[in-house]
Amino acid sequence: MSGSVTVAAVDLGASSGRVMVGHVDGDRMELAEAHRFTNEPVRVGDTLHWDILRLWHGVQTGLRAAGPVASVGVDSWAVDYGLLDSAGALLGNPVHYRDARTDGMADQVARQLGPERLYATTGLQQLPFNTLYQLVAAAGTPQLAAADRLLLIPDLITYWLTGRIGAERTNASTTQLYDLRRRAWATELMADAGIPADLFPPLHDPGTRVGPVRPDLGLPGAPEVVAVGSHDTASAVAGVPAAGERFAYISCGTWSLVGVELDAPVLTEASRRANFTNESGVDGTIRYLRNVMGLWPLQESLRAWGTTDLPELVRQAAGEPALRCVVDLDDPVFLPPGDMPARIADACGRAGEPVPDSRAATVRCVIDSLALAHRRAVRQAQQLSGRDVEAVHVVGGGARNELLCQLTADACGLPVIAGPVEATALGNILVQARAAGVVGGDLAALRSLLRETQRLVRYEPRGDQPAWQAAEQRMGGG
Repeated sequence: MSGSVTVAAVDLGASSGRVMVGHVDGDRMELAEAHRFTNEPVRVGDTLHWDILRLWHGVQTGLRAAGPVASVGVDSWAVDYGLLDSAGALLGNPVHYRDARTDGMADQVARQLGPERLYATTGLQQLPFNTLYQLVAAAGTPQLAAADRLLLIPDLITYWLTGRIGAERTNASTTQLYDLRRRAWATELMADAGIPADLFPPLHDPGTRVGPVRPDLGLPGAPEVVAVGSHDTASAVAGVPAAGERFAYISCGTWSLVGVELDAPVLTEASRRANFTNESGVDGTIRYLRNVMGLWPLQESLRAWGTTDLPELVRQAAGEPALRCVVDLDDPVFLPPGDMPARIADACGRAGEPVPDSRAATVRCVIDSLALAHRRAVRQAQQLSGRDVEAVHVVGGGARNELLCQLTADACGLPVIAGPVEATALGNILVQARAAGVVGGDLAALRSLLRETQRLVRYEPRGDQPAWQAAEQRMGGG
């Protein structure tokens, strides 16, 4: 392959969005931020919504700031969706996955359809906000009755950019409405759950050329839209600079997605009981992983304290006693927005742990607990998949957190390779560059380019494993 290409990655996260410009030329990759914007949910009455039109405004502003590009790829968080009427108009702002409307829905659906059938069909971790449960919760509403099409968030942005309706496979696989073995929508499961199958558009794979950007948007360069791994974790895993197969990854942001990359799903009963998920990845891979509460408790704590100086708090936390108090971050009490420091203190008290007596102690409690959650998920991923791991790659915002990376290495007893922070954008850009013919080969070839061009930091494990094992038992995971 030869030549060069400049492309734009639209990356929408749960707390912010950005448009990144990538230039790929042979063995060089350059990345620059064109525009960053906040993503703040809006509560109307009792319902928490995404401000999707504000996000769309940020996307357009960013693409104009990006200048002429050959193509655009869109990725975002999973499970949430917009509904279109028969004329293609959006029927209201999408509901946020942290909204309370899905409370109790997972148990209701499990009783109706059977958890074993759900897992055998979709291979998906049971999370209370999966698209399946959102749609069951929306049954009987006028909005759903009026809907002609359902588009997941990146597919909705792609539709507004191109006028083309479709569903990219990596994100579709997170809905709990996708048949993993048939690589198609799970229409029988939809029917039994009372969900109209005709809401769901045709599927396509990463690398598909969706179509040109609409001329009326006035974007420079007349770009086309190329489907990427539109679930941000799919792009992030494509952006993991691993060599070989014996690696685990942690895509660490608001959530920590912890797992291994496989050629085939793991659909055993042990896997279901461990709440591991099988999601589609780039090039037909399987992202075998577990969702772990990531940096969300720290983000919410900063909001409660009215500060943004996390680096200073982490520096102070490094001086706090190790493993003094730990909590199970998978506890649903930590899922909604609110006074997170108070919840952490309450959880410590209920578990008989010492209650953090300062902001730094609270931060240390969360980071120790997150490292323990990483330890548990990495160990289980190996046991359940049969894939041995020699190193753990931490990508995303968490790669900046030196204390978290070191403690993750200590907890797992494995080297941690941190970086790139921008793995999601890089994975997005590499898929576009390959579609343009500038780079070639499989994921291994794309990752080789990342290793040659990105700054990586290695953390060696230290300390004593029995201390981590004892702390994990206190947390309830031993």
